[in-house]
Amino acid sequence: MNIFKRLLRIGQAEIHSAVDKMEDPITMTEQGIREMREDLDKALQASAQIRAMAIRTKNDKTKKENEAQDYSNKAILLLTKAQKGDIEMAQAEKLAREALTLKDNLLLEVKSLEEQLATHEKAADDIQKNVEILRFNITKWENELKTLKSRIKVSRATKEVNKQMAQIDSNSTISMLERMKEKVEEEEALAQAYGDIAKSTKSVDDEINRVIGDETNNVNQELDEIKKKLGIS
Repeated sequence: MNIFKRLLRIGQAEIHSAVDKMEDPITMTEQGIREMREDLDKALQASAQIRAMAIRTKNDKTKKENEAQDYSNKAILLLTKAQKGDIEMAQAEKLAREALTLKDNLLLEVKSLEEQLATHEKAADDIQKNVEILRFNITKWENELKTLKSRIKVSRATKEVNKQMAQIDSNSTISMLERMKEKVEEEEALAQAYGDIAKSTKSVDDEINRVIGDETNNVNQELDEIKKKLGIS
């Protein structure tokens, strides 16, 4: 199994030189996690198969132990019957010897099964350790991936804001504001000038009317005096 090779490859994503060569660290990390999950599935299948073999081996061992004990009991029973005179001693010894031979053969098989069982159990334990390591690393890298995605979102947003800010020319903005200020001051001065002109025109008209008004009154008064002397009512 190339489990740890993949772990090492993903672990290298933290090294700056490796990150610089990656076109998309998120995609590569996601791919690495998918591969780790595939390895985890395979490890779980292998663990189940080996544990199943261990269970069968253990059952076979128990069965043969019982069969060996049964032949041992049969040998004792045969000698007991011969002792009681139920069967001849020679026949009992012959059958008992065959029963004990079968028992010894079964015990040899039991010993072989014990060795197989130990091998299966050790292999199952080793695979289980790898399974736990895989689960730990998958959880770790999934959390790292969430953090990486969040950091990338923040960095991209910050980059866009900084980019927009960098595109703003402060000098040109200040110049534009100064020009706007000058324009407003010009408009204000022009408005005041028109106001002054309006006031000046009104004052001249008032003065003319005042002067004309006074002379008109004098003429009318003089005309009334002449008409009075001539007796014109």
